[in-house]
Amino acid sequence: MSVRATLAKYTPCDVSDALVAFGLKNGGFIPNLVQRSPIGNSPNKGYATAVGQAYTVLYAPKLDPRPAVKQSYIDEIPKDSMLVMAVTEELQQTSAPFVKVNNALYGGLMSTRANYREAAGSVILGRIRDLAEHNDLNYPVWSYGVGTTAGQPVVKVVGINVPVSVKVTSVNGEEEKITVLPNDWVVADENGVVRIPIDHRDGAEAEIKLDKVLEYIPKRVEADTNVSKDIKAGKPAAESQKFWRGKI
Repeated sequence: MSVRATLAKYTPCDVSDALVAFGLKNGGFIPNLVQRSPIGNSPNKGYATAVGQAYTVLYAPKLDPRPAVKQSYIDEIPKDSMLVMAVTEELQQTSAPFVKVNNALYGGLMSTRANYREAAGSVILGRIRDLAEHNDLNYPVWSYGVGTTAGQPVVKVVGINVPVSVKVTSVNGEEEKITVLPNDWVVADENGVVRIPIDHRDGAEAEIKLDKVLEYIPKRVEADTNVSKDIKAGKPAAESQKFWRGKI
């Protein structure tokens, strides 16, 4: 079974549990993103797990000295990929609305093209527009917020398939960065978006091994299924968790 098919059987929560077990304290979670449209052909009212490798796009202010990228990112989006779109760090903030750009970075025409090219979904670290169009397509999109105005007047694409950083606030109140590299695995559903780091060279991310994560996930899911059965039978949660998770 392919990596994508394997991950699609589980939720981002399951993936986060595995990443925490291997030392990634944030569980790979990219915070503050909301699912705006469902995944087509799935049960549970259209909500399921979207999985793909990151295809990144970076936007910068129009005044940024870098030239705008000439090629159309959406016309080159790979099949089964997850579009991850971000703005440069100067346009980010760690409190709502999380970006300084009120214009939408992404709209319905982009989802129409991505859906035609069989992309897995779009994660927009900014605003989107045309909600009805994404929903009519049953093409899954996550974003910080929504808007009405296109981004072209104020921002430009300066990078395709480049590292993108997301500024977040740590539990200690300090600013941290989550980096998404091209080809990182992205797993998302109504709970949120999780990134599995691939070939990172720094920090705890560098220690993550995909094969170990894939091996751990079903064991943890089985353990927690047994915990749930025990709790429903009246057993103490802490005792059951210790017993079953200790067997992983």
